[in-house]
Amino acid sequence: MLATPFEFRQHGASGIAVSEIIPQLASVIDGLCVIRSMYSFNPTHTPALSLWHTGTVLLNRPSIGSWVSYGLGSENENLPTFVALGGAGGSSARTGLLPAEHQGTPINSAETDPVNMIPDLQNRWADREAQRRQLDALQELNRDFGRSFGGDEFLEGRIQAMETAYRMQFAALDAFDVRHEPESIREEYGTGQFANGCLLARRLVERGVRYVHVGSGGWDNHKDLEQNYRKNCPAMDQAAAALIRDLKRRGLLDETIVIWGGEFGRTPVSESGTGRDHNPYGYTMWVAGGGFRGGLAYGATDEFGFKAIENRVSIHDLHATILYALGMDHTRLTYRYAGRDFRLTDVSGEVVQGLLA
Repeated sequence: MLATPFEFRQHGASGIAVSEIIPQLASVIDGLCVIRSMYSFNPTHTPALSLWHTGTVLLNRPSIGSWVSYGLGSENENLPTFVALGGAGGSSARTGLLPAEHQGTPINSAETDPVNMIPDLQNRWADREAQRRQLDALQELNRDFGRSFGGDEFLEGRIQAMETAYRMQFAALDAFDVRHEPESIREEYGTGQFANGCLLARRLVERGVRYVHVGSGGWDNHKDLEQNYRKNCPAMDQAAAALIRDLKRRGLLDETIVIWGGEFGRTPVSESGTGRDHNPYGYTMWVAGGGFRGGLAYGATDEFGFKAIENRVSIHDLHATILYALGMDHTRLTYRYAGRDFRLTDVSGEVVQGLLA
């Protein structure tokens, strides 16, 4: 067994125990719904990430962001409905069998200038009017081609994606420029890719973007866990807590769901003496806002912290609950493809009412 090297103390009116290395999240603990009984079944990164993002270990299905985009549509025609920040890609942004306009748009949040964040954001060879004429001609050719064989929803999806790209090159100069934020706000979030990603997430949801994924790497600590956590946690802790506070100040937290976690947890036994291996059988995530109960510690693992045993929550259960909080029935949010109806939760998942306010 590898004992925790960190001290835990109770915080907030809820008295939830929080590690000393995340003091900023401890300060907002009464707004967090802490799920201590998440469980999965795959201990390997790629399929486990795919399961979290898409509801299956198969690498060809839509991510939750694409499903949310498909289910809710757009509130801002000048920006994508789904944005993936911080080097996020693969299963986190995959549109799979859904039309192309629901694909996650990858943005490099390590930069602060939108021109550097988004490759080829601006057309250097044609002004706005000339681009519009060119795109109109191209779109008409695409539609004529589609009509020639009875239409194609995937071709239509690509047409819509090009329209969004055209409008986005002008809207993004404002939306993605965190330099427009007051210095006090930028200091609250901190510096670096994850901090920029959290601040951008707030700016994007303000502008009607439906789903924002903020990636954060460097947590796979099979050795030197204490040293690496003490190094990596402060920036994550500061930015994540700042996002919660900022959304609440602006009256956005009640209508925005913030989800924090990864594809699995770590074992209670040591690896290489100073690290921990992957453990999908019992781990913690937290959710805030959007109708989830703040100040709640839900479920528990066994006494070793190895397996979830009380109020167990599967990835499909959490997906079902998130969709429910967004106003969608996970059993009815389907897309017919190759002769069958597909959904995010596949053939399982239950809404966990105990997580909701």
